[in-house]
Amino acid sequence: MSITVNLYYMGENGKARMFAEEMEKTGVAERIREEEGNLRYEYFLPLREPETVLLIDSWVDQKAIDRHHASPMMAEIAALREKYDLHMRVERYISDTDGVSAHDRSFIRE
Repeated sequence: MSITVNLYYMGENGKARMFAEEMEKTGVAERIREEEGNLRYEYFLPLREPETVLLIDSWVDQKAIDRHHASPMMAEIAALREKYDLHMRVERYISDTDGVSAHDRSFIRE
């Protein structure tokens, strides 16, 4: 079982994208990817929401997320969110340990 958190960063005048770019350029995003228990940390640009950046953030379990939240990087991230005046929407998902069903697999082209 893993936990995936979708964070939608919303701003104005391209600020959400600037935030994500700074996270990548400064190495903060890469340091998060290197944390124990991180499975994925990737930014995406939703086509229908040009002032939003989606972060897909996956972890092996809640303990890994708690360690991340207790790390000094959280202060860096919070400061960047303030710098760009971003607001957030969050969705949280727990993986299905059974994976993709045979029925669903018929719709997937690998």
